[in-house]
Amino acid sequence: MRRFELTPEQEELQRAARTFVEKRLPTSHLRALRDAKDPTHVSRAVWREMAALGWAGIAVDEAHGGAGLGLVELGLVMEELGRTLAPTPLLATSVIGAAALAAGGEAVRAHLPALARGERLVALAFEEERRFAPYTCRTTARRAADGGGYVLDGEKSFVLDGPAADLLVVVARTAGGPTDRDGLTLFLVDRATAGVTVEPRAMVDSRGVAHVRLASAAVPSADILGVADHGADLLDRLLARATAALTAEMLGAADAVFRTTIDYLKQRHQFGVPIGSFQALKHRAAHMFCELELTRSVVRAALVALDRATPDAASLVSAAKARASDTFTLVAAEAIQMHGGIGVTDDLDVGLYYKRAKVAELTFGSAAYHRDSFARLHGY
Repeated sequence: MRRFELTPEQEELQRAARTFVEKRLPTSHLRALRDAKDPTHVSRAVWREMAALGWAGIAVDEAHGGAGLGLVELGLVMEELGRTLAPTPLLATSVIGAAALAAGGEAVRAHLPALARGERLVALAFEEERRFAPYTCRTTARRAADGGGYVLDGEKSFVLDGPAADLLVVVARTAGGPTDRDGLTLFLVDRATAGVTVEPRAMVDSRGVAHVRLASAAVPSADILGVADHGADLLDRLLARATAALTAEMLGAADAVFRTTIDYLKQRHQFGVPIGSFQALKHRAAHMFCELELTRSVVRAALVALDRATPDAASLVSAAKARASDTFTLVAAEAIQMHGGIGVTDDLDVGLYYKRAKVAELTFGSAAYHRDSFARLHGY
């Protein structure tokens, strides 16, 4: 039987993150960015504050100015960010970007200190389909005429935090057919590169994504990440990290909206008594609580498994994503129901949590996708 408990240092990190998030990133911060129609959907000023606390470089090795910690620590911060739906580049830059840059050569790794200081934002550009299909890639990378690099052509959709990114990790096809796992190569592409166009888009949960177009964008061979033609191995690692970290955020958000709902059940009176005293609502609240605790266990297990590189890490990540998707959607939907008519208005935050739940469920693979993945990994 597995047992995992936070160390005193991890508990302190989580407390510090909760204090910072409550003070600097309440839900009003998300609303302000939304209402201002900020095209980047993030605050660079707040990100610099987070970097000053060491969070931007949590997973960057100490030799490059980071803390040299792992996904468990990143997950604790992500969980606290989820509580207030805080839009920050932590997932795209510190979870995905830091690991991607670490897989590059010396010229690529030279970006890591700036990333740890909060001066570089990174986004992963891999999706091209409406549904999650990580190996489907029609973006091509052909050898430049002078043999000194590659020329990239294609389009990428749903690039998380792409509007704010300085650097793009682009998945392109250097061999094979459009749906083959083999033949993919990952490139680090500067946003300012000629031929790169980044079009900001807003999602229903008020987060920022980008549609990226590459038209004969030249990239030097030194900016290849991982191994040419075998980029799927690195992509798998990046997506596993991203998925596990996202489930931690989903857990935090679900827990927060659950607590908000319980408080409302205690305060709202009907027929002279708190509505939380009604047996039917007690049963629904108990159901949500149990689902949250199960989710907490599997999310923590997935983060630990990835840090320890255990053989069951991939299946635990899929279990965590499936469970977190179902739980977050359940709790957010129940929150709206239990708040009654005001639950569907923009005056309350519960609707914002429901929107985030629906977007998060489809990010990096839906619950159905990950249940199927879990089954295949176990031979079914």
